[in-house]
Amino acid sequence: MSRIGKSPVSVPDKVEITTGKDNLVTVKGPKGSLSQQLSPDFKIEIEGNTATVVRPGEDKQSKALHGLYRSLLSNMVKGVTEGYKIDLELVGVGYKATATGNILELSLGYSHGIFLILPQEVAVKAVTDKGKNPIVTLEGTDKQLLGHMASKIRSLRKVEPYKGKGVRFVGEKVRRKAGKTAAK
Repeated sequence: MSRIGKSPVSVPDKVEITTGKDNLVTVKGPKGSLSQQLSPDFKIEIEGNTATVVRPGEDKQSKALHGLYRSLLSNMVKGVTEGYKIDLELVGVGYKATATGNILELSLGYSHGIFLILPQEVAVKAVTDKGKNPIVTLEGTDKQLLGHMASKIRSLRKVEPYKGKGVRFVGEKVRRKAGKTAAK
């Protein structure tokens, strides 16, 4: 049995989990609500303050999806109670970021500025302190959507290994390469 799949998900008092038509699981909490479509064979049993995902059988496909669905349910519960936050750092001379509403404007060394329209579920904030690299903060309840948007921003200017310039996560270690040495 899947070690992750069989562990129960603790459900806080403010969170409500409902299973609807076509096995659509909806989690409602103080920060909003999230929905996820599960396979029709799987069931979610709620007992008191815990929810467990029950798989239909012992076949390979069911075992593979068991841990996945449990993790998705856990991420939804955490998202509607605490929320998720990702910080991105822009390292490079002249790199800038400004956020107005859900539009993020990035200046990443190209000849033009880059405008990204983020979904309504993602809140964006850009902070530029003097003498420090600009930091873009993404906040939201959906972990999948937040990670997707962060990877999209990061793909606009990947971190290069020689000078370390580019968009990276705060605290990320970049493996540096040695450059050419001058001949004497």
